[in-house]
Amino acid sequence: MADKGYVSAELDRWLAERGVRLLRPSYRNRVPRRDEHLLKPVRQLIESVNDTLKGQLDLELHGGRSIEGVTARVAQRLLAMTAAIWHNRATGQPVTRSLIAYDH
Repeated sequence: MADKGYVSAELDRWLAERGVRLLRPSYRNRVPRRDEHLLKPVRQLIESVNDTLKGQLDLELHGGRSIEGVTARVAQRLLAMTAAIWHNRATGQPVTRSLIAYDH
């Protein structure tokens, strides 16, 4: 999957030689690409996850000073979010991807 900026006959040829099909949106003035309809739900999912990571988990302000520190802090936040989602689903909460109830 790629952004529509990855348009190049050379790239398409190189990928085809390796048996890879790139899934990307087409430009407005071009014929829609086959399977383009599959991108919208995936893109919405990715944007939603990114928004959650940046907004609720403050991943842009992780405070890590080394790659190991950043990795540990990101993993810690992802595990916390996963546990909260599991707990919210298990207890029948109306909003499952929210950490507001645990923000003390």
